[in-house]
Amino acid sequence: MHGTEPHATRVRRAGPREAGPGRARAGGRRRAAVSAALAAVLGAGAAVAGAPLGVYTTLACSALGAGCPDTAEPAGRLPRAVRLTPLQVAVAGAYVGLGDSYSSGEGVYDGAPLPGDDGGDGGRCHRATGSYVPQVAGAYRFGGGSSFLACSGATTGQLLSGQHGGPSQISRVKPGTSLVTLSIGGNDAGFTQVLTGCIVKLPWSSACVDQDADVASRIAALRPNLLTLLRELRVRAPEARIIVLGYPRPFPVSPSGRVDNLSPADQRWLNAVTRRLDDAVAGVAREFDRALAAFGAPGSVEYVDAYEAFSGHEVGTAAPYLHGLLLDMEEPAVDPRSFHPTADGYRRFAELVTRQIAAGPGRPMNNLRLAAP
Repeated sequence: MHGTEPHATRVRRAGPREAGPGRARAGGRRRAAVSAALAAVLGAGAAVAGAPLGVYTTLACSALGAGCPDTAEPAGRLPRAVRLTPLQVAVAGAYVGLGDSYSSGEGVYDGAPLPGDDGGDGGRCHRATGSYVPQVAGAYRFGGGSSFLACSGATTGQLLSGQHGGPSQISRVKPGTSLVTLSIGGNDAGFTQVLTGCIVKLPWSSACVDQDADVASRIAALRPNLLTLLRELRVRAPEARIIVLGYPRPFPVSPSGRVDNLSPADQRWLNAVTRRLDDAVAGVAREFDRALAAFGAPGSVEYVDAYEAFSGHEVGTAAPYLHGLLLDMEEPAVDPRSFHPTADGYRRFAELVTRQIAAGPGRPMNNLRLAAP
């Protein structure tokens, strides 16, 4: 039986050939835009061909926002290490003046107590305002202040152990100490006894120069003791500059006559002993500083050669910077100011030390400070 089939509704998608007029126009516009963009890119590429590399970066930054240089300060930069000058190192902390009678001011000591003196020695160290130490303290502004602890008669061992029942000089040296000055070694070498032996001898006697072997032995023993002292100072103040002051030549190079029962030959021998003592102290100090420099360690050990500092002003000259033999006729006894610097002598010492503070050790300091990036 043949029935009637229902009509199916069929939908066909129009193909390209069958697209309507609107679609055709839209497609054409897209093709034109693409072609124009491609032409622009190709044209730009052709225009910059052979241009410096930076031009490409600029075009990319301008057109696409890519590859633009970052001009903002980078975040999280570390502080910079800045090397300090010798003067900056010296004045950064506290100044401590150590040493023997050539530092305490024996030659200008008048018995008056030093203002603010708290050395604990009952005044027996003979510290005087006319010494070079207070003059140096007044020449600079030290960040940690200053302390004057030098003591008449001190040896290297007594700087470590103390004198007259008081605390040791070195006990005042702390990590915050930035400058130490000292004169030391004369008492280790027995210089007072040597001078006494020379002065009290019979005029024709050779008792003065006959002390040479004993003096040489004591100077030799000074070297390890001084090295121990410098090591202890470094342990206590590892950032500090340590300035060691030598001793001046006491008599003219060519003495013209007898002075204080000392013949010209005696005077020349005492000059030579002073030179040997200075050379021993200088050798230890310079060797120590070379080791610090070799290891890049902070701080320094510097020697100030004062041997020629009183030239033209030695004992026996018209305007001496060093006292000759002074007698206290009331005792009677030898005045302890004998053969110690006068006020002019201590001013000369202050000049030498302040000059050294400004000049430094003759090499770069390895003391560093962190500065803002």
